[in-house]
Order: sequence, then C-alpha cells, then structure tokens
Amino acid sequence: MGIELGTRVAIVTGAGGGLGAAHAVALAARGAKVVVADLNGDAAAEVCARIEAAGGEAMACGVSVADFAGVQAMCEAALSRWGRIDILVNNAGILRDRTFAKMELDDFRLVLEVHLMGSVNCTKAVWDTMRAQNYGRIIFTTSSSGLYGNFGQANYSAAKMGLVGLMQTLAIEGERYGIRVNCLAPSAATGMTNELYSPEMLAGLGPDLVSPVIVALSSEDAPSRAILLAGAGSFEQAHVTMTQGLYLGEGEGVADTLLARLGEVAAREGEAIPARGEEQYRYEMSMRAAHMVRA
Repeated sequence: MGIELGTRVAIVTGAGGGLGAAHAVALAARGAKVVVADLNGDAAAEVCARIEAAGGEAMACGVSVADFAGVQAMCEAALSRWGRIDILVNNAGILRDRTFAKMELDDFRLVLEVHLMGSVNCTKAVWDTMRAQNYGRIIFTTSSSGLYGNFGQANYSAAKMGLVGLMQTLAIEGERYGIRVNCLAPSAATGMTNELYSPEMLAGLGPDLVSPVIVALSSEDAPSRAILLAGAGSFEQAHVTMTQGLYLGEGEGVADTLLARLGEVAAREGEAIPARGEEQYRYEMSMRAAHMVRA
C-alpha cells in the first residue's frame, strides 16, 4: 500500500519554493493536509494552489519562523481547521556567508535566530498538541556544513549542528508521547545553493529528489533520532559515535601520554552510539573501576 498520510496534518516552513515546496507537495501527494508556511505569503499561496489543483488540501500562511506569536497563530489556524497537527517540517532558513574574520555578529545572530530559534519556535508551538494526541513527527533540517564544517559558514554550521543536539534531547523527551524527532541534511538546487555549485552539479540536485526522506520520516513507522542525508537520489545516514578510548588515569604525565596516543583514543573499532549523554560518564567510571580492579 505504501506510506499513507490521509489522516495527518503537516506544517512545512520555508515552503514557498525550493525544498520546502517540494516537501509540501510530496506530503500532500500522500494525502496529508498541509500548512504551507513561508515569509513570502504570495509564494506560499502559489504552492497551496498547486496542491489544491492536484486534488490535495492545503492552507497558505505568510509567517516568519522568528516570530513566535505569528507561529502560534499559524498553529491555532491549523487546529481550528483540521483539529490536529501531526507533522512539522522545519525547513525555513537563510544564508549570510562570510569568513569568521569578516562576519558581523549581527549576521551570526540572525542565522541562529532563523535556523535554530525558528525551529525552536515552531516546535514549541506544536509540542503540547502532539503530546496531548500522543503522536507527532518532527523533522529538523540540518546540513553537512553543520555535521562536517564548511568554509565561510561558521554561523550556518553552528545553527545546523545545534539542531542535531535539539533533536537528540527532544526525541528522548517525546518518546513516551509517540513523538519521533529526526534530522535531514539535504543536497539540493535551491535559491540558497544556486551560487554555491556549478550548473552541471545543480542539474542533478532537484529538491524533489530529497523529499522522499520527508515522507518516510513523516510516516507511522518513522525512526527517531536519525540523521539522514539525501541528494541526487542518494540517501545516507550520519552518526554521532563514541570510541572505546583509553584509560590513562591521573598524574602529571597524562596530557603528554594523551597527545602521543590520540590515534588509539580515536580508533573506531568497537565505537558505539550512546543512547543518552549520561552514557559518557557511566562508561568512563566503568573504565576507571575496571582499572582499579586490575590494579
């Protein structure tokens, strides 16, 4: 039968074009009722009209994700019309690329405000609704720039990696309420990336090739705490892991030994994906205890 979203209501931010529009159309094609949210209300209305012309149901909303009151009003309108909110796709974003040496702090703050705090605003606005209905699917748009770094994007990278940390904790807090939280790192030809890649590369990076991740992560069988990467029809997953490391104890020479043996500390054989942050210190204490027993 495939993924069916006929009983679901979705909000997609930054949906007036590019990836957001592709996500909104893809969700609507699976039956979801979609709030098409964008700072440009006219662009949102055009995407809404496309969905309705194809037989879907949608509502356009011109809103800035940085405006919490506006985001709350959007969610109230969706609840008034459809009675629930099941899916939130946090996609809205901007770029203010410069090297860190030349970057104004106002541009750093602005990118954090839109990408990170904008996602926080939207998620906070739907969180109680999802908890009350014991169901929710939340997707944050991270980036390989956040996961791995990119020249001239310190602000963007910080915001995008911040979303990974937000996902990790909200997935834990939302688990008992049936809320699953994931991240998508897309590669796509959009208004934000047209200046970054050659025309030849952009030709193979259609936004619609990324949207299957959104459909999958919006489904009842979606995972939680996954970081999926997608572009050009290819799909990958990133992991934040912890190596087995070394126990070096204490004393004046530990720093020197650590530096000399960093390769062993970084060895990836047997690395693990901690279920929670507390597993770090629990593991470290177990390493210490095991050493004390041997001593």
